[in-house]
Amino acid sequence: MDLNLSPDDVAFRDRVRAFLATELPADIRERTLSGTRFEAGDVRRWQRILHDHGWGAVHWPAEFGGLQSTPIQQYLFELECALAGAPIQLAFGLRMLGPVLMRYGSPVQQQRFLPRILSGEDWWCQGYSEPGAGSDLASLKTTAVQNGDHYVVNGQKCWNTLGQFADWIFCLVRTDGTAKPQRGISLLLIDMKTPGITVRPTVLLDGTPEVNEIWLQDVRVPVENRIGEENQGWTYAKFLLGHERANIAGIGASKRELLRLKRLAARQRRGGQPVIDDPDFRRRLARVEIDLLALEYTNLRMLSAPANSPSAGIAASILKIRGSEIRQALSELLVEALGTAALRFAAHPVADAADAEDDGSAGLTAAYLNLRKLSIFGGSNEIQKNIISQTLIGL
Repeated sequence: MDLNLSPDDVAFRDRVRAFLATELPADIRERTLSGTRFEAGDVRRWQRILHDHGWGAVHWPAEFGGLQSTPIQQYLFELECALAGAPIQLAFGLRMLGPVLMRYGSPVQQQRFLPRILSGEDWWCQGYSEPGAGSDLASLKTTAVQNGDHYVVNGQKCWNTLGQFADWIFCLVRTDGTAKPQRGISLLLIDMKTPGITVRPTVLLDGTPEVNEIWLQDVRVPVENRIGEENQGWTYAKFLLGHERANIAGIGASKRELLRLKRLAARQRRGGQPVIDDPDFRRRLARVEIDLLALEYTNLRMLSAPANSPSAGIAASILKIRGSEIRQALSELLVEALGTAALRFAAHPVADAADAEDDGSAGLTAAYLNLRKLSIFGGSNEIQKNIISQTLIGL
């Protein structure tokens, strides 16, 4: 594989850098680079700015309002945004539901929902996991019974990320209780303002209600809001999960945090010398930097490979495993570099940001605790290893 960017890719990257230099709001940039808690308004505002300048979804086809960039250019865009301090674009609409609608949605659904995802008008969340149906998603019990031109939905979803801000939820429901587990599932699009929906926050280790329980009691959903065919939702769910797992790799965010780690380790002193001069710390820092470089090359190799290549089916699982492990390792080293100051745990680091030093130490402990979840969500790393082994060697 040629690791050198083509002239077109270099020109694309330069366009992205120029755009970020002039259009990324300074207050948003400062919050992101200091590691403070993101604000929902920042995410919506940034998506509107991107949309207004034609960058709303660089990976979407032009027919749906995207830039139709190549996979390499999509990677470069996300990398440059992360390094510049832009907030992450919400994956639920852009990277997960959007591609499903383009592949399986009706023309009416595409015209109704895709433009509002692009503009940031609609915030989507995901209704997949349930108590007893997380990694074994096919065991879900939330039911949808058709009554005329509506489904009546009853059940409970859990580990719902940022659902407290969401306008809509895409939800897996059981529409046939007699079929094999994977065959009786449908995918519904549900307005979060529908009567019968209750959102209850779940406070995480870092002290924040990032995830929620969502209860659905006699929630009426128009049949026209079902994606594709009834009882075929498992097919759509697998397609969607592939996009989620690849997105978890977070290479751009990891490269940004690696730079932050080096700055912090050079500034912090222990035993009279900078932390970065400690041989054991340097060894582990070098190891995670090498691992990140290897992940980046792996990602670029997969992006360059034909869609039907043998590795295409397991690419998302590989990126999910190694990406989550590297992000966790970086958070561990950041806390270690901070030393005893990390004991000043800030459950709400936005309030503490003014006390942080230039490269920001506020919220490092909170981030460390929060990132423990990466091993589990999007399909646990153990499940991903099973997928890889089954695909490659049939185990």
